[in-house]
Amino acid sequence: MSLKAKFTDHPATVGETYGEHFVSAMGFSLSMLKAAFCCGMHAILPFAFEKTGSDCITRLYDRMVTNRSRLEKEKEVSAKAA
Repeated sequence: MSLKAKFTDHPATVGETYGEHFVSAMGFSLSMLKAAFCCGMHAILPFAFEKTGSDCITRLYDRMVTNRSRLEKEKEVSAKAA
């Protein structure tokens, strides 16, 4: 496997370029860091950030499912056009 393929094969499977995948993955990473911080603070201060962690997980899951659904619809359209 070429070095370029190592950076482009997986992003292509989700319909993204390397740059698009980088931005998307970093967005997920930053959201998870925020959730981790809030969950840690909630452990110390139970009255703080009561729903922040679970809200973040819900939003991330919705983003993944929405993106997956978009890709599946695009594949269906491409298959019908061919």
